[in-house]
Amino acid sequence: MQRFPTFRHPQRRPDGTTTPQPAPSAAESASTHLLLIPSYNPGSKVFDTVRAARREWLPVWVVVDGSTDGTTEALRAMADDDPGLRVIVLPKNLGKGAAVLHGIELAAGEGFTHVLTMDSDGQHPAELISDFMAASQARPEAMILGVPVFDAGAPALRVRGRRVSNWWANLETLWTGIGDSLFGFRVYPIAPLARVMRGQRWMRRFDFDPEAVVRMSWAGVPPVNLPAPVRYFAPDEGGVSHFNYLRDNLLLTWMHTRLFFGFLLRLPLLAARRYASGRGKRAERQS
Repeated sequence: MQRFPTFRHPQRRPDGTTTPQPAPSAAESASTHLLLIPSYNPGSKVFDTVRAARREWLPVWVVVDGSTDGTTEALRAMADDDPGLRVIVLPKNLGKGAAVLHGIELAAGEGFTHVLTMDSDGQHPAELISDFMAASQARPEAMILGVPVFDAGAPALRVRGRRVSNWWANLETLWTGIGDSLFGFRVYPIAPLARVMRGQRWMRRFDFDPEAVVRMSWAGVPPVNLPAPVRYFAPDEGGVSHFNYLRDNLLLTWMHTRLFFGFLLRLPLLAARRYASGRGKRAERQS
């Protein structure tokens, strides 16, 4: 059975994150908000991930991005027995961003307005799905960004390395409040995300998550940050990682180079928007 708690508007903490509060009904959320899991050779953890997601939400869609590890047929069998689960299979591996784009274009055609993206490897907290969906219902114009809370098993190199990407992402958006640029547990409004992705050729692979938040921010979509625990599984626990330190860091370096020049071109607009936002907040405090 799905849990659909009731929430108030998110309250901002001193550290910039917010706490989820009461939101609209379960039926409203399920008719507009979709849970999307892109999946590429995830190993057996994908089955636990999908089952946990289905306990918390419906509908759940899995986009199989050309997997060759034998999980595709088992996922299809799960979907045959579960009307709340849909499995979409791409014939070859195109990358996480391409899988998300394929999923949201289908979702938009079926009337969904928002999508929560969740990794298939079990690292993301399924128990917070309802909280994130409710926060999106309370702020439908915003993107709801997970801010990872790492456990002791998190690789120190990756934890330190993401600070660099976070600094660049906040510079490129003139510090509009992106809590974490790389964590993929997020709710996006579908229409602006699809427009941003169709407008250029990038954001199709590992660069999807950080480039999405920067370009969505440029498009005027505000961030709402919520803390979310993340767990890294060792190989003997079924953990699978496709992160390649050299390849993916080169991809991120090229991405931030492109985004920095895009930031310079948009700097007058971003500065004007930041100034107007600051004036509005000061007026609210004075009223």
